[in-house]
Amino acid sequence: MTTALSPAATGAVAALALAAAMSVYLLLSPGPVRLSRTRRRPGTEGTNALTGIANAATGAVEKILRRRGVRVGALERAGLKMRPQDLVFLVLVGAVAAGAIGLALAGPWLAVVLALLAPVGAKAYLGILAARRQRAFADQLADSLQLLASTLRAGHSLPQALASVAREAEEPTSEEFARVINETRVGHDLTEVLEETADRMGSQDFVWVTQAIAINREVGGNLAEVLDGVGHTIRERHQIRRQVKALSAEGKLSAYILMALPFGVVGFLSLSNPQYLAKFTQGVIGYGLMGLSVVLLVVGGFWLSKTVKIKF
Repeated sequence: MTTALSPAATGAVAALALAAAMSVYLLLSPGPVRLSRTRRRPGTEGTNALTGIANAATGAVEKILRRRGVRVGALERAGLKMRPQDLVFLVLVGAVAAGAIGLALAGPWLAVVLALLAPVGAKAYLGILAARRQRAFADQLADSLQLLASTLRAGHSLPQALASVAREAEEPTSEEFARVINETRVGHDLTEVLEETADRMGSQDFVWVTQAIAINREVGGNLAEVLDGVGHTIRERHQIRRQVKALSAEGKLSAYILMALPFGVVGFLSLSNPQYLAKFTQGVIGYGLMGLSVVLLVVGGFWLSKTVKIKF
């Protein structure tokens, strides 16, 4: 005895299969085949149907982004070697897959919620990668300045010193300084490139380094000594920041526990005594109390975040 699938379930299965196929292709497909120049002929590149569909989709997304003037700077801050149109297309595929799963499990409402979670999750993931990369750059900055000052003191020019940092430093510092060197070689002004790097990495300390280099290029002086002074100041700031982080760790842990406590209590009661929570869904007063609790939870979370977050 066979049971026919409903139209909603059939659409969910089809959308999920399409999303899975496109995701597998984007993640596992090999790169384009490189041919020698002697064998290249116009229009002879072989492409299969799936490759053509993926290229057409990413091309359409690129045209939309270019027409709207959208520039995904989060990819640069996160250090991902991916084109913006590929990221947007991958997020759309993820949204389709999540929506199909929600539609198959519980209906259109869950499908909409899961589809909206895909771009939110992608943005949060990029934010985590960018914050981790910026934090690593800030931790390596003092050592990078020491290497830069030592190279200048040895008699090398500023571009040579920057290239030395790009070779010797760890990522992401080496990657950012290599980008500075490459952009200056194609004609960009060094000060502007350093300012873009400071803005991309979100480092106020590197802003000071950029200003010191710009002032030295205009008025002259011993740049090595200036960088030594800036590096010493940055080390002291990092030491104070670590002390503040250690002293505020207990408050942050308390905030996390207080924010997770309501969800833990609700989960425990829903498993141990579901009838106790069922009263909240049987009248207007119950829904009002749930809405009020959500508002108070948001306000409390905002207040706790401002309490444990210290800026100096």
